[in-house]
Amino acid sequence: MADAPDISIVVPVYDEAGAAPALAREIAAAFAGRSFEVLFVDDASGDGTRAALQALRSEIPQLRVLAHGRNAGQSRAIRTGVLAARAAVIVTLDGDGQNDPADAPRLVEALVAGPATLGLVGGERVRRMDGANKRWASRAANAIRRRVLDDGAVDTGCGLKAFRREAFLALPYFDHIHRYLPALMLREGYQVAFQPVNHRPRGSGRSKYSNLGRLWAALSDLQGVLWLKRRARDPGTIEED
Repeated sequence: MADAPDISIVVPVYDEAGAAPALAREIAAAFAGRSFEVLFVDDASGDGTRAALQALRSEIPQLRVLAHGRNAGQSRAIRTGVLAARAAVIVTLDGDGQNDPADAPRLVEALVAGPATLGLVGGERVRRMDGANKRWASRAANAIRRRVLDDGAVDTGCGLKAFRREAFLALPYFDHIHRYLPALMLREGYQVAFQPVNHRPRGSGRSKYSNLGRLWAALSDLQGVLWLKRRARDPGTIEED
């Protein structure tokens, strides 16, 4: 792509008018001096999130604001952003401000410094700033997923990730795919790595998921990803005469 940036930061948001503008400024500061764009994907918010972000475009020229016509979920918003992104390297962050943008360049550097087969560098939250029930549910879900899928990931729920755009687009898409990226990257023959990252308290808004809702979705998704993993075929090396 002509004049494409080196890095595209994709942030899905839904009813985050209180957090999104400050997060956009933090992202711009974290990547200052680099070639980047930041895409906020508004998943049909009803609280003015889109307008609050649009008001920042003169302040942050790298900012792009995409909007869904109806609510389609976090994974769909991430995919919308990745499809629209112009860079070969993608960074994702949650839109609630709990991921620290200051950690993002370090994940990008690790990805770029690695071999071409390194598809993803995921963040692992060192100290979760969530309630006890949410932390317990997350630990239990991660332990079950790691045992079943053998993906080596301790914290797939961390929204802060850096990955190669072409690797992401090679994966089969489904709702909640963002929680299974390490396993699916491994399925496609890519390597994955992880680095510790900061986690912050939520400053505004509220969680869009309940523990029970996560559990039912996770059980169904886990069966599907396990099926995909079992159905994978490795062609070995690929040569062209």
